[in-house]
Amino acid sequence: MDGATRLWVRGTGRRVDLATTPWLQGPVGDVDRVGDAWLPGEAERLGAAVGAGGAGTATSGLLGSLADLDRTGFAAAALAEPVRRFYERTSGWRLDAWVGWAPWAWPFGWAVAALFARRLDQLALPMRSLDLAHGMSSTVTPLVRDGAQVGALWLRRLRATGRVVFSGLYGVVPLPGAGEPAVRVTFPLPRGRLVVLLRPTATARGGLVLTSGAGGWGDPGAYLVVDRPGGCWARRIPVHERFHVLVDDEGVLRTDHHLHLGALPVLRLHYRLTEQDDAA
Repeated sequence: MDGATRLWVRGTGRRVDLATTPWLQGPVGDVDRVGDAWLPGEAERLGAAVGAGGAGTATSGLLGSLADLDRTGFAAAALAEPVRRFYERTSGWRLDAWVGWAPWAWPFGWAVAALFARRLDQLALPMRSLDLAHGMSSTVTPLVRDGAQVGALWLRRLRATGRVVFSGLYGVVPLPGAGEPAVRVTFPLPRGRLVVLLRPTATARGGLVLTSGAGGWGDPGAYLVVDRPGGCWARRIPVHERFHVLVDDEGVLRTDHHLHLGALPVLRLHYRLTEQDDAA
């Protein structure tokens, strides 16, 4: 299954030079297990220190500062304070989640989880809300170079079983061509990675919306990358996501995550985010 996916990317995608497409660079996963085993190698590639400031502490955030995303039409200062604190002090928040799959997509999701995700400890999307009954643990490990955060591992596990759900590298990159900053999430995969570029926008009530919709090469979206010593190939895939991080009418921070395959809805994840006392 892994090999067939890589052949598909090489056969239908394009060969790329990572020196001229730095937004496609990132960690590569092992063929047997991904988890967080890729982190030391990625830190060495970036010339960064692992866990500077203490992994999992209240000061560990997915982004060093949301202001890194500022551009014409978007200012992080306009976001609600809890939204900013979540991204800049992520490990100080508890995650409770619920999941709902589209009926047509459930068998496909189950097959991917059983054959691929659970084996590799990567992208193991929960199939039932009961799987999430005890919530998710969240560990953030920053990568720091010359005093600046250049990335952060976000490792999420099911509290009930300890199974890895997501292992991704978070950071900010300029979009090709436009140069506007975007959130980049890189999920290491066997001999490659999935790169997701997300464009930020703000709502009138101080919420943050991150989207990766349809578009052309280099636009926000999802890219499968095969990265081998003999060359690198990439393909844009029709996986579209939307995250809406907001403070509800009761002052609770929540996130709605919608995932589509083309125009077809696949799943929705809803998170309730609770700031812990030591972070507050």
